[in-house]
Amino acid sequence: MSLKGREFSALMKGLGPFEPEPCVAVAVSGGCDSMALALLAHDWAQGRGGQTVALSVDHRLRWESGAEARQAGRWLKARGLTHHILSWTGDKPRHGVQAAAREARYRLLFDWCRRHGVLHLLLAHHQEDQAETFLLRLGRGSGVDGLAGMAPLSEVPTMRLLRPLLDVPKARLVATLQSRGQEWVEDPSNRDLAYARVR
Repeated sequence: MSLKGREFSALMKGLGPFEPEPCVAVAVSGGCDSMALALLAHDWAQGRGGQTVALSVDHRLRWESGAEARQAGRWLKARGLTHHILSWTGDKPRHGVQAAAREARYRLLFDWCRRHGVLHLLLAHHQEDQAETFLLRLGRGSGVDGLAGMAPLSEVPTMRLLRPLLDVPKARLVATLQSRGQEWVEDPSNRDLAYARVR
């Protein structure tokens, strides 16, 4: 069953408060999860006189990543969203590349939001991501405190990170895009068991 606007509004209400005409940014890889979040957030913000901007980070770790980011931008612009691509430039580490990519991704997203006065950054982590995070931490021998899952709301200096989909199964996000006739990008790194993703 697809996620409807009313249900998404209820999820967002639990993460408030928001300004009367909210401006939110959504981190978008082009994959199913973030594409669904971008469209839902766009409808939500528009209904309140606000706006949504989509931000894609090109880590430049795969040759096709730039083309995927541009394709996501074309899809989103066709739906009325503003889209920007942020690139991780410079030398990449030979070891610990996933952790370094995560750090670079958040740095680029935070810097853009702060420069443009955006207070709310939405991330598309969903129910299965939450379970994966728990299992990864368990496997690393985390203590009780370290086993806590991702928080739906985290505050960092000058802005807030929101994860409204943590209780939503991925299948519902797939159904949401299918109900709208919206395509998405399949990221091969999401299926690569060599990478234990760092959230």
